[in-house]
Amino acid sequence: MKGRYEPIVTGLVLILVLQVPLLGQTPVSSRPDPGLPAGSAAASPAATTVSPGNLPHDDHFIIGNDDRLAINVWKEPDLTRTIPVRSDGKISLPLVGELEAAGRTPLDLEHEIAAKLKEYMTEPDVTVIVEQINSQKYNILGQVTKPGSYALATATTVLDAIAASGGCRDFAKQKSVYILRKNGAGAETRIAFNYKDVIKGKNPEQNIKLEPGDTIVVP
Repeated sequence: MKGRYEPIVTGLVLILVLQVPLLGQTPVSSRPDPGLPAGSAAASPAATTVSPGNLPHDDHFIIGNDDRLAINVWKEPDLTRTIPVRSDGKISLPLVGELEAAGRTPLDLEHEIAAKLKEYMTEPDVTVIVEQINSQKYNILGQVTKPGSYALATATTVLDAIAASGGCRDFAKQKSVYILRKNGAGAETRIAFNYKDVIKGKNPEQNIKLEPGDTIVVP
């Protein structure tokens, strides 16, 4: 009888011996990523998701009429949209109604939208981004190819503005260009700009950055 069952017993002992080292090993699915630093664990998909509310907020830019705003309410696609600021300075949103947007910062507007949405949801996460700036403009008049009003969406110098308008016309007085700028009290300052000198590399300090409301005159 002993010889009859000996192969079976030997096989069982061998299986147990092979399984013993496995008992102390970490399952493959729970082992840390070898590419991660010691003591850190691989992030789950939920941990890598970033709420729009964690993005930097702009608390300096002042929203104006015709600016285009991207409003995102976290996990609320029906409330997330891109809308323009109307000519009366207001916007309209579902559940929120009409809000005054012009004259406020995106961060300030975020807070008011979130406060109104608290009536309908817990801790609403709102982000307001100025997607397109149309309210800040400068004017260029006189002897240029395309005089008119232009959006001041990025940092723009006098040379940039003249180039955007198609350049000076043949009979423009290029040495007598000037910029009209109003200060906080409403008084107007005249700033000289010698186009001929600046394009030759002379007096580069005259090539100032434009501010909203500036008017360039090319006589």
